[in-house]
Amino acid sequence: MEITRIFDLLPHFKSKFKPKDDALAGKEEGKWIKYSIDQYIEAANNISFAFLKLGIKKGDKIATITQNRPEWNFLDMGILQIGAVHVPIYPTISESDYKYILKHAEVKFVFVAGKELLSKIKHILPEIPSIEGIYTFRQIENVKHLQDLIDLGKANHAPEKLNAINPTITSDDVATLIYTSGTTGNPKGVILNHNNIISNVLALYHIFPVDETCKCLSYLPVSHVYERTNLYIYQYLGVSIYYAENMGTIADNLKEIHPEMLTTVPRLLEKIYDKIIAKGRKLKGIQKSIFFWALKLGLEYDITGKSLFYKLQLNLANKLVFSKWREALGGNMRVIVSGGAALQPRLAKVYTAGKIKVLEGYGLTETSPVIAVNTFEPGGRKFGTVGKPLKNVEVKIADDGEILCKGPNVMLGYYKEPDLTKEAIDEGGWFHTGDLGRIEPEGHLKITGRKKALFKTAMGKYISPEHIENKLVESPFIDAALIIGENQKFAGAMIVPDFNHLRSWCAVKNIPYSSDKEMVNHPEVKKRFQKEVYDFNKDLGSFEQIKKFELMESEWSIQTGELTANLKLRRNFICQKYKPVIDKIFNIKEEVLI
Repeated sequence: MEITRIFDLLPHFKSKFKPKDDALAGKEEGKWIKYSIDQYIEAANNISFAFLKLGIKKGDKIATITQNRPEWNFLDMGILQIGAVHVPIYPTISESDYKYILKHAEVKFVFVAGKELLSKIKHILPEIPSIEGIYTFRQIENVKHLQDLIDLGKANHAPEKLNAINPTITSDDVATLIYTSGTTGNPKGVILNHNNIISNVLALYHIFPVDETCKCLSYLPVSHVYERTNLYIYQYLGVSIYYAENMGTIADNLKEIHPEMLTTVPRLLEKIYDKIIAKGRKLKGIQKSIFFWALKLGLEYDITGKSLFYKLQLNLANKLVFSKWREALGGNMRVIVSGGAALQPRLAKVYTAGKIKVLEGYGLTETSPVIAVNTFEPGGRKFGTVGKPLKNVEVKIADDGEILCKGPNVMLGYYKEPDLTKEAIDEGGWFHTGDLGRIEPEGHLKITGRKKALFKTAMGKYISPEHIENKLVESPFIDAALIIGENQKFAGAMIVPDFNHLRSWCAVKNIPYSSDKEMVNHPEVKKRFQKEVYDFNKDLGSFEQIKKFELMESEWSIQTGELTANLKLRRNFICQKYKPVIDKIFNIKEEVLI
């Protein structure tokens, strides 16, 4: 059957694939709760019947605020197949952002995970006149539960109404409003229709080396279009979707379900790598030598091929060392797709060398999301790039280096923001990504920075901070970094240590570890970080080199405000929050030149 609307994926799944009891699965109280495609369809239909009974019409907005769970999919399809618009909202944003989004989108019903999220928004709901009701996914006394909505649908079974609405919904109809978390100002509502997302699904599914016998583990927020589109691809391919309980249980969940595929952001791959290296450093004698011999081989991996002697060595390394890496990922992993931020080439090399293939891609919420991706096709992969543009997407580089794209995946615009829409999409239909890049001779796209992040020093030199930051975090000592120096004589840095690695290093060096706050001021620790920065500076132009830095005394996170919901640095927020640190870097009299 032809798939032109998102909810067409349900009958496609049912008609094309053998019955299975785990089309969707989530963990509740230590047990995996599984749902077949028939149960999935029944729940979605009952939700549609209930919304029709409640008077929801085509174009009405329904919001969800929750962690990943199968019930989110039930709601998603139940909303879409009556022509309503799904507004998924991150469960980690501020109260002011919740208020803005719910009011701006004119949401009629809100679904929240449970008590904690309910408490964040309950008192602001009376200020939003469009709200007609609120439901929760977890049972809470005196609050309507999702099951109440499903029961309402069962009591008002109306397949004839649903069948009548179905043909009136076209691929051009709006499917979702996704509010970008943003780094400044109010969130922007990205308008995506069914065709935007389905065009991405149909352009991408062939690169996923999985089929109906396979499972995936999903942990990225379903409120972000990156994971959401991947979920639709899984459903197109008949893959079973298992939702991780939370970030802390990913390792255990991988070992439990043995998935063939995972979509991720680089941060998880970095954390896994750092933990493996930390364990390697604790080995003794010949075991330690073999571990770091294998690691060195992995870091030398080349897609285009190496000598026969290298291949023989790598085969041995895979048996002795990398096999344990694969076991930690469940033992069946066929591919990991990374997006959302730049992936360090060394990680792509070493994982791939260990028969854990990693494909890096690139896109934005406004492009549904994928613009380019590495593939397994001949010539389709190149480390350090985000791959070639999708076949239905055009990409060109503007005179100032900005990446522009055009295609069926480009959003309709920003909700109620015509001026912002005109800024983003020019008269020729080209979407301006705000990212800087270049197209390599073989056709692969390479991201070089963020246009708005570029700054000019007092010496008139432009610096792309993201390029430097991405290199800095390759150090096992560094968890995050922000490069600063606009209108200053030199570039400086705020560096967040990887405190777990720092503790291990201190133990090896017999340095008593008191607290994170005290250790970043310890002379030996500061000296070690000076060496990291000094070594790193050797590969930079003189005007890019970090002349001063400060170590931060705590991690940056979504909760503390330094990271957006999709784990990107909130530059303006960080600069405001840590203004005294910046002043210290650029104003102290004794300059510590490295």
